[in-house]
Amino acid sequence: MNHDAVFIYSDQLLRYRFSEHHPFNQFRLTLTLDLLRHLNALGDSQIIEPRMAGDEELTLIHDHEYVEAVKKAGRGELPESVGEGFGLGTEDTPMFKDMHEASAFLVGGALTAADQVMTGRANHAIHLGGGLHHGFRGKASGFCIYNDSAVAIKYLQKKYKARVLYVDTDAHHGDGVQWAFYDDPDVATYSIHETGRYLFPGTGNVTERGHGQGYGYSFNVPLDAFTEDESWLASYETTLREVTHFFKPDVILTQNGADAHYYDPLTHLSATINIYKHIPALAHELAHEYCDGRWIAVGGGGYDIWRVVPRAWSLLWLEMSGQQHLAATFPEGWTAKWQPKAPHPLPSSWTDPPDMYPAIPRKSEIIEKNQLTVDKLLYPLRDQKK
Repeated sequence: MNHDAVFIYSDQLLRYRFSEHHPFNQFRLTLTLDLLRHLNALGDSQIIEPRMAGDEELTLIHDHEYVEAVKKAGRGELPESVGEGFGLGTEDTPMFKDMHEASAFLVGGALTAADQVMTGRANHAIHLGGGLHHGFRGKASGFCIYNDSAVAIKYLQKKYKARVLYVDTDAHHGDGVQWAFYDDPDVATYSIHETGRYLFPGTGNVTERGHGQGYGYSFNVPLDAFTEDESWLASYETTLREVTHFFKPDVILTQNGADAHYYDPLTHLSATINIYKHIPALAHELAHEYCDGRWIAVGGGGYDIWRVVPRAWSLLWLEMSGQQHLAATFPEGWTAKWQPKAPHPLPSSWTDPPDMYPAIPRKSEIIEKNQLTVDKLLYPLRDQKK
């Protein structure tokens, strides 16, 4: 059966769990899935189970030695002193039981999504368990063990000979994916994020443009802290349109971190849920304009798992599956079901209150700085048109 959009999910994705109090909490998948169920927006026929990625797929990006270290860590056989060299056993990425298997399922979900789209079984595929964009070739970083997006991109190149545009809207720079393809002219990486001046991983400057044959194919839009919706969306819309027109990809893979929201406890941006309507709408439009609809979406960051992530990711699926009309009203049943367990009052609307945060005193300065960043990023592309 062919679908316009498919949803990659199984409970195996919930196994990726560092500890009870770690900020990366896959319970947000449960909350999102339940919100979509309350909306009657997700049918069983649209759900595709992920498979587990094999070692030969993981080593498209990751070193064999690193994969073996992750396996040992998951069995309790990796000494802490050795693990530190691989970024394992740190505060960000503690070791946990069966961490290789849990991580390989996240990668397998991205590969499942890729196959669904590239074989024409679906125009679009979403894998919210993925988006772990900080993982490196031989080291875990920033809550990320294996880099599912990087593996999926290399897989798309190898199996389908595809030119891939990677679009990362997480508040943290998509460093692991950028560096994996920094010298590759057949992959364009685009990341719009909070400036690394005060935020992990500290990279993603507008001057990071690629290396060697890949020079000119890395694009970064570092936004000033406390950026609000208007400036965020203006920067995104302008740059992504021009980057996509320049690169003309065969497929678009978007990473959809939901941590640019004001409520997110780990970042310093001031966006509202409004941007999470526009982010997928533009990606959807560009996928049809340039890629015959081929669009793969993965999850990413998002640490307010109650008030932000379920709404943001549900809006992504509603856009992808052509059910935007279901966002006309918010399901009271979902709010009532989860409120007793939530640490904050849960939303009863798709929108945020207008007084969610106090006025930003540097607003005009922030808008101006962001516009200068956009101009600096796009100057080489616009110069080519002359």
